[in-house]
This record gives sequence, C-alpha cells and structure tokens, in this order.
Amino acid sequence: GRHEVWSWKTASKESLCLMWQKVKAQLMLSMSFLTVLFWYCRRLYSFLAQLLKRWSNYLQRQLIRNLSVLPEVDLLAYSAREWKGETKQAKQMREAYEELFRSCHIKYLRQVRRDNYSVVRAVLFQIFSQGIPFPSWMKERDILKLPEKLLYSQGCNWIQQYSFGPERYTGPNAFGKLRKCMEALKTNWAEISTTRDYEARGSMCSTLFSDESKEYKLYEAIKFIMLYEVVEAYEQIKSRDEPVHNLFSLLFARDSSSDPLSFMMNHLNSIGDSICLDQVELFLLGYLLEVKIRVYRLHRFNTEEFQVNYPDEYRREWNEIPLLTEDDRYYHIPLFRM
Repeated sequence: GRHEVWSWKTASKESLCLMWQKVKAQLMLSMSFLTVLFWYCRRLYSFLAQLLKRWSNYLQRQLIRNLSVLPEVDLLAYSAREWKGETKQAKQMREAYEELFRSCHIKYLRQVRRDNYSVVRAVLFQIFSQGIPFPSWMKERDILKLPEKLLYSQGCNWIQQYSFGPERYTGPNAFGKLRKCMEALKTNWAEISTTRDYEARGSMCSTLFSDESKEYKLYEAIKFIMLYEVVEAYEQIKSRDEPVHNLFSLLFARDSSSDPLSFMMNHLNSIGDSICLDQVELFLLGYLLEVKIRVYRLHRFNTEEFQVNYPDEYRREWNEIPLLTEDDRYYHIPLFRM
C-alpha cells in the first residue's frame, strides 16, 4: 500500500514538473516575443516621432519661406543686423531705430515682403490681424457690384485696360477678374473680422498671407476700390453736387493723374508691378479704408517728416495702422510694447 501511494505521489510530481516545464517554456517564449515586440514598437515610435518632427520642421520652413509677413523679431537686433558699419547712413538708421525703441515703445517689428505690393500688404495685414471691420461706407454698399456699376452705369469701358500687377493686359477678361478679386476681399475680410479669438485670427492671416494667388486678389481689389472712388470724386467735381475731400484735388492736380483714366494708366496699373503707392495714394488708401496710417519714416529722422499720418485729417474713431519705412518704398510693421 505504501509503495502504491509513493508511486502515485511520484507520478503526480513528475507530471506537474513536466507540465511546469512546458508552461515555463511557453512563458519564456511569450516573454521573449513581448520583449521583441516592445523593442520593435519603441523603435517604430522613435522613427515615427523623428519623421513627424522632420516633416513638421519642413512644413514650418516652407510656411515661413512663403509668408509675405514674417513673425516678429527684436527691433534693435534687426537694426544691428541690417545696418552694420560706420557710414553716415548706417549710423543715422541705427539712431532712428533706437529712438523708436526708446521714445515710441516699439520693441519688435514684422518684416514685409519687399515687392511693389508692400504698403498695401502691410496695411491690409494689420486690418485683418486686428479684426478691424469694414469701413462704414462698405457696410452700406455691396462692393461686389462696383465693377459692374463702373462699367455699365458710368460707362467706363476703359477699365478693360486695367492691369493686375505684373499681368499687364487682360482686355475683356478684366471685368470677370475684378469681380473675383472683390469676392476674395469681401469673403476674407468678413470671415477674419468676425473671428474674436486673437490666436485664431493670427492663424488665418498666416494661411492667407502665404498664398500669393489669394493675397494678390486682395491687393487688386483695394486698387480697384481706389479707382472707383476716384471716378466718383471726379464726377462730383464735374457736376459740383457736393464737396469732395481735398486729397482728390491733390490727386487731380498732378499731370499724370488729371482724370480717372490717366490715374489708372499712369499709377494704378503699375502698382504691384514696377511701382508702389506714393504719398498721395497713401492718403487715399487711409481715407477709403477709414484707418489712420501712421508712418515712421526713418530716412527722415530728426526732421518734422519723421512721423506722418495718412490722411492727416481723420476721425477719432478710426483705428491706427502703424508702418515703418526706411525709404518710402518698402514697409514693415512695428509692434508696440510698454
């Protein structure tokens, strides 16, 4: 009897040992598999993280390269980098930047692409980024109908000679292209100005001002609005119905813009292509958009023309748009910090 009990215990023990060996082998195999899987997943995660980081950096570089208004940079660092040396001009520019920093509380600036849309871009970017709404007259009129009104109601067939920046001649297609430009301006302005969140507006502006085809439509729309208002003022002067702003008298006093057609042919058509806005047109731009454009003209440092407002007569409720220029051709956006 004892021998049978011992044999049963031995057999049970051997069976359990054999079973444990099998289970142990399976556990070891599973642990090895999980270890390899963990190592593989970790390597895969590391690879994907690096790939995502590289792709993000690439997209960021592409976005910055395509941006027509760059992120803010330190004002004095920019001045030191751009105006090295001991020439008279370099010293004067550095002094002018130091004056802006010290007296005007301008600590940073945003560089604007140096092309012939520079000033229009700088003004429109600030209007959008600040969430400034449509000017009062634009709320009362549908700007989409302005090309049609000018062409058909006022008989200005010569707008077929309108040039869209570098695109010098469009002919019969001018009306349709102008309509698309006005649609782009109205849609983007309405969408951005109704966005209350500052960060969201900034993101929308970055997207818009990194797409040349879209932003150029905005500038051409602004140019056309300038032309439309010049036609309106010219008709009022001829009919003597009501007085017009004195800036129109200045504009028509020039030999090169004595009427709307010459204004378009000699000035507007070249904006964006070979010339920028001059000072009279800056007055007109501020007046039409109902903003006070304050320009810090660094090349006029230590003169009465160092700070100039466009227009010089403005309403108290108008928003202020600051600009900074070194040569009255290309403009940057100064940023205030107390």
